[in-house]
Order: sequence, then C-alpha cells, then structure tokens
Amino acid sequence: MIGILLYILMGLSFLCFIRVVIGPTIADRMVAIDIFGILVVGVCGLLVIKTGRLFLIDIAIAWIVLSFIGTVTLAKYLARNKLDE
Repeated sequence: MIGILLYILMGLSFLCFIRVVIGPTIADRMVAIDIFGILVVGVCGLLVIKTGRLFLIDIAIAWIVLSFIGTVTLAKYLARNKLDE
C-alpha cells in the first residue's frame, strides 16, 4: 500500500514540475514549487513508515521551514513589484 502511495506522490510531483516549466506567471511557478515541497514531505513521511529511519523526519521539517521562508519572501517581492499582472 505504501508503495502505491509513493508512486502517486511521484506522479503528482511530475505534474508540479510541468507547472513550474510552463507556468504563465511567477506566482504559478512558486505555488507549484511549494506544492512540490509538500509532496516531498509526504514522501519522507511514507519512507519513515516504510523503513523506520527517523532522520527523514528531520529532513522533512527542514524542507518545510525553507519552503515557508521562500513563499513569504516571494510574496513580499511580488507585493512590492506587482509582477503578477
């Protein structure tokens, strides 16, 4: 069951990659990258359940913190420069 979920998350990651490549605006690309980060954390969670290696939780937490900082930084940048129009 966990293997099937991992394949689903990889497929969704591929769809996010497509949105990053063809996204019409910077905001669309950033949302896709943020969703990709959430999917990576999901993969780390599933791998912790499957393998029992707890260091993956640390990787997931670090990834989410960096993703949050990047999202806030981009939001401030877009609010200042109005690139989304």
